[in-house]
Amino acid sequence: MTSAADRLDLAVTELGAGPPLVVLHGLLGRSRNWLTIAQNLQEKHTLLLADLRNHGASPWSEVMDYPAMAGDVAALIERRAGGRATVLGHSMGGKVAITLALTRPELVERLIVADIAPVAYPGSAFDGYIRAMLALDLDTVTRRAEADKALTAAVPEPAIRGFLLQNLDFARGERPVWQPNLATLLRTLPQITGFPAELAGRTYDGPAFCLRGERSDYVDGEGEAALRRFLPSVQVATVTGAAHWLHAEKPAEFLERLNGSLESKWCIR
Repeated sequence: MTSAADRLDLAVTELGAGPPLVVLHGLLGRSRNWLTIAQNLQEKHTLLLADLRNHGASPWSEVMDYPAMAGDVAALIERRAGGRATVLGHSMGGKVAITLALTRPELVERLIVADIAPVAYPGSAFDGYIRAMLALDLDTVTRRAEADKALTAAVPEPAIRGFLLQNLDFARGERPVWQPNLATLLRTLPQITGFPAELAGRTYDGPAFCLRGERSDYVDGEGEAALRRFLPSVQVATVTGAAHWLHAEKPAEFLERLNGSLESKWCIR
């Protein structure tokens, strides 16, 4: 893990009351992507929605690897959650959550990962997304609709363009800016799409759950096997009809599975 001096003070949105639940978004995401899900959980949980480093309103750093990101979240749990919390992470955030559970298991009450496995994913589409965002001439953009039109050739899927463009901040001045640290994310993409080799052989033996999308290939047979190596008691459930962004595509179905994971009377199998 990183030293205390290397940890960043993450921007956090807090709502609700009850046992703490830390929520970690995926690559190019941000905490507000999870507000709808969080609002459905706030009667039973204190939700801590974090912007991971180099994303949203959190600080930037040239270091973008899973031990560093997990160190940031460890500091958040120690500072804001009384030293122990349930941790939910999607995609990149799921790998952060797994890394935290493997290195600081005393901080993790329950682990829930959404559509990700602790394996390397070659040929990531995010390379193209980040390059398209960097190529956008922000000096010519005054409205989000203009940015959307300019990205259409490189990113033809409207839903994905909308996801990317929520990172474009028009509030800081006449010229919009990207909130994520795109140059660093592009440079460190091999680390982000991979998983730390130094964690091989470690396990988290607490309650662990994986929610995967029925139409996603992120948690295939190899991915599930890797989950079971690191998380021996993991329970895997499928969100019907969902692809990778399962919480946004099928929120009702995702919430049903998530509540089942949060309320499960877990026992070692």
